[in-house]
Amino acid sequence: MNSITKKALYSASLVFIILLLDQVSKIWVKTSFELYEELYIFSWFRLLFVENNGMAFGIEWGNKIFLTIFRIIASLGITGYLAYSIKKNESWLFLTCISLILAGATGNIIDCVFYGQWFDYAPYFYGRVVDMLYFPLIEGHFWDWIPWVGGEHFIFFSPIFNLADSAICIGIFLLLIFEKRLYK
Repeated sequence: MNSITKKALYSASLVFIILLLDQVSKIWVKTSFELYEELYIFSWFRLLFVENNGMAFGIEWGNKIFLTIFRIIASLGITGYLAYSIKKNESWLFLTCISLILAGATGNIIDCVFYGQWFDYAPYFYGRVVDMLYFPLIEGHFWDWIPWVGGEHFIFFSPIFNLADSAICIGIFLLLIFEKRLYK
């Protein structure tokens, strides 16, 4: 088996495994938890079932169908770029990064396109993304002497996300750190 074939199998396997873990975890949470139900694992790690109608961190951009179609087009572009990168015999690290990004994007697309219909709450392309990973690392109150926010409650690291979001962030993070050609 040549290097390009090995890299293609590796990339496809990585995308498949991340996608499988993402969808299994989302379907488990969606079918086992009530909306906003929380399971304490540790004080700093909880499973909290929420549904996200928009993009990362709940940002809503344009209308739902536009966002879903944009995601599909972007994922098709990433798929083409991954295939091109495999043919160019890019490094294992680079292919890992692109594969992680593709797997995460595809996982969230599945939610948007199918979950509304599968779970009987919206037509195709109007589903919501299932999020559940919550890491409230530090909770407390701002000191009273801090202007505008003194005395208010805060949570350090309050986003709620899923494995697909994690894969995208890790892929981008590794690209930014290790891919020297980005800085030329």
